Amino acid sequence: MAHVVVGGMVGVAWLVLPWMTDTDTGTGGPAATAGSAPPAARAATPGAMATADTQDIQDIPGIEDVQNVQNAENSRHAQDDDGTATADLVLPLLAAGTAGALAAYGYARRRRRARTRTTPGGGPAGPVTPLSESDVRTRTLLVEIDDSVRTSQEELAFVEARFDAEAVEPFVRAVRDAESELSAAFRLRQRYDASVEGEAPESDPLESDTARRETLRDIAARCTDAGRRLDAEAAAFDRLRALERDTGEALGLAEARFRELAARTGAAEAVLADLGGRYAPSAARPVIGHIEQAKDRLVFATTHLNRARQSTDMGDPYAAAPRLRAAEGAVSQAAVFVGGVERLAAELAAAVEALPAALAGAEEAVTGAGGPLERTSARMPVGELRALVAHAEAVLAGVREETAAGPYDPLGALRRIARATAPLGAGRADAVRAAALIAARNATAAAADFVTTHRGAVGGAARTRLAEAQRLLAPDTDPSAEDCLRADALAHQARELAERDIRTHGNPYTGSPRQADGTGGAVLGGVLLGGRPDGGPPASFGGPATRARRGLRTGSATPPPGP
Repeated sequence: MAHVVVGGMVGVAWLVLPWMTDTDTGTGGPAATAGSAPPAARAATPGAMATADTQDIQDIPGIEDVQNVQNAENSRHAQDDDGTATADLVLPLLAAGTAGALAAYGYARRRRRARTRTTPGGGPAGPVTPLSESDVRTRTLLVEIDDSVRTSQEELAFVEARFDAEAVEPFVRAVRDAESELSAAFRLRQRYDASVEGEAPESDPLESDTARRETLRDIAARCTDAGRRLDAEAAAFDRLRALERDTGEALGLAEARFRELAARTGAAEAVLADLGGRYAPSAARPVIGHIEQAKDRLVFATTHLNRARQSTDMGDPYAAAPRLRAAEGAVSQAAVFVGGVERLAAELAAAVEALPAALAGAEEAVTGAGGPLERTSARMPVGELRALVAHAEAVLAGVREETAAGPYDPLGALRRIARATAPLGAGRADAVRAAALIAARNATAAAADFVTTHRGAVGGAARTRLAEAQRLLAPDTDPSAEDCLRADALAHQARELAERDIRTHGNPYTGSPRQADGTGGAVLGGVLLGGRPDGGPPASFGGPATRARRGLRTGSATPPPGP
């Protein structure tokens, strides 16, 4: 609208300018020519004298030719004056018209973009949403999209086992794109939370409500884009799997994975028992209950695989498809539980091997930090330095005593070494950094497993801290010891927040038959989406608009027409 006003003002100025110039000349028209008589001379000539002079002049020979020339000249000046006036009008009118047209086009374009815009900052002005409401909405969106991405990854793994890379490439790309948007949204959420809690760095503050509201809009926009990206591929994904037409091959693959996982579960139970005898109780704490929960998911998978097989044998793949999908989700989560035990055993063994080098590197760093104070006091006050050195020496001595006394927690020992010596600059030592990295990866992987297998109850705060820990330890980064320690702390915080969410959520199926057949665990894990006594529909590949498209059915149904 501002363009219209400016264009109109320009046009009016062009129209008024010639009139103002003429007014300044005193005649309302063009300025007098050089041959015109001065006003004073014209004022001093009486009318009678003019008549007499005119009569006398007419008697002069050749005067008629002179008068004819003068009349032609006066006519030409009159025409020039008319042309000048017309030209003075044309340019302003053209300018005003052009400005008006451009302004109208720009205004219409902005209106159209405002109606269709999905990125933050667009849309017509309206009532401002309270910051608290936007905060809750973005938490909900993050949970919803995070669940969609995790489920899509799980189902995609079954598809990749059946089809070649070219066939599944569009869906791999869609999941990767959604992951990228979700990661950016989690990063923004971490920044927002840090600003609210007063922990944001001075270089990255979000001090005003306007800045915070804009950040929440960005989070919502990225989550929306990620969900739409997955939703857009859901139909093509279903056409590739074609479960509603023929579940036979997919069902055979799921049954094979189930049998393999059942064997691994028994072996993992033996591994967990061995860990309990070899290390301190704290070493195996992250996977306590994993075997029982894996068996619970396998019970659920058994029920739904059997029902899917019955429907398939009866020639009703449409009824078999949701049963199969529910079983696939349960098998995937059982694999997470079993894999967590297997991974922890390998991490503890690696920690035992890394511990001697970490101790030696840390002791060397502490000795250097406690050297002549005139060399080290420039970094921090002498009293603070002495306290840090004394604390580090006590921690290292305690670790040595624990390792010599009997079963201990090697991952916990590495974590304590890194935390105690990093403030002294020991984090630059390769051995200490390696110790911090092993501990951080262990904590982050354990937190990720917990969120994945309990995502039906875990909220946005836990997922945000986990995402930030994963970002700090990303494969394409070279994290410092400080980054590793921060990732380790964030991962433990994520686990604590997730456990709190589960306690708050509870289990609505406790004491019901649905608890015995694994339905309660399936809902807690997000295998089933809940909302119904039977646990609700199974989660499928796709975003918020499509992930619940398959409903569990007790009887046969006619499949929808093909695309």
